[in-house]
Amino acid sequence: MARYLVTGGAGFIGSNIVETLVARGEQVVVLDDFSTGKRENLEGFVNKVTLIEGSVADAVVREAVEAVDFVLHQGALASVPRSVDDPLSTNRANVDGTLNLLVAARDAGVKRVVFAASSSAYGDQPTLPKVETMPPMPLSPYAASKVACEYYCKAFTACYGLETVCLRYFNIFGPRQDPQSQYAAVIPRFITRMLDGKPPVIFGDGEQSRDFTYVADCVEANLLACEAPGAVGGTFNVACGGRYTLNQLVELLNDILGTDLQPIYEAERPGDVKHSQADITAARRALGYEPKVSFEDGLRRTVEWFKARRGHEENA
Repeated sequence: MARYLVTGGAGFIGSNIVETLVARGEQVVVLDDFSTGKRENLEGFVNKVTLIEGSVADAVVREAVEAVDFVLHQGALASVPRSVDDPLSTNRANVDGTLNLLVAARDAGVKRVVFAASSSAYGDQPTLPKVETMPPMPLSPYAASKVACEYYCKAFTACYGLETVCLRYFNIFGPRQDPQSQYAAVIPRFITRMLDGKPPVIFGDGEQSRDFTYVADCVEANLLACEAPGAVGGTFNVACGGRYTLNQLVELLNDILGTDLQPIYEAERPGDVKHSQADITAARRALGYEPKVSFEDGLRRTVEWFKARRGHEENA
């Protein structure tokens, strides 16, 4: 039985990782300051983990890494618009926090750190699909912070022998994703509005496209990255390898929900990337990663989760 630390373990992706590790019978430590994570995301298995409340940017991280084999570093302020509004807080949480964690992991003798990187590193380069060998071209403070963290991970592998792996996430979605924040991701925001009978709001013409990835596939990539021998020091795309426009997303949701809600179009937002699609060849080879949930199936599962959650809240 291994011992895992999941930073940001009460967040969307983090809590899905925690739930999977608990189901596998692993020892799990969760570090979260609950600035964006939610206690309700840990309901049902919180009594099976060690929960430490605090930030990766603070000294508490040294307690969190004690006797840990693997760190799955999900803790971050994960929003482009938020970073444009407040780059300093994004840098502290993402860059300072990651550096603090890497130092603590090095000193504690952690076997491997898996870092949640971002497809925003590619910026708006027109070439599709995105390949890891492309030079980073971040367009926002958030993207810049994630690229900086990647370089810190590689530097700690080179200088100190701390094994690190960076996973560039492409638009992860699924259960527990927060639709309420002003910085909410597009899928939960669309689903909750459409369940209310309201039209979704699209910034731009809706022809921007994304490689949407169901959260269970992201979880699997993280667990594979802990053990894959050829992954150390590498950066890998985690995605499905497909591409859907936001207009297509609305069409699919209308089909799933049995509605006919037409989107409202508003001005584009600064820092947003027009098109995104991943080449996942490297992850297949080095990690043994293979996406198992199609976009349409993932959407259906996500809609059902939001429906069930809404029913639970109404009956509470």
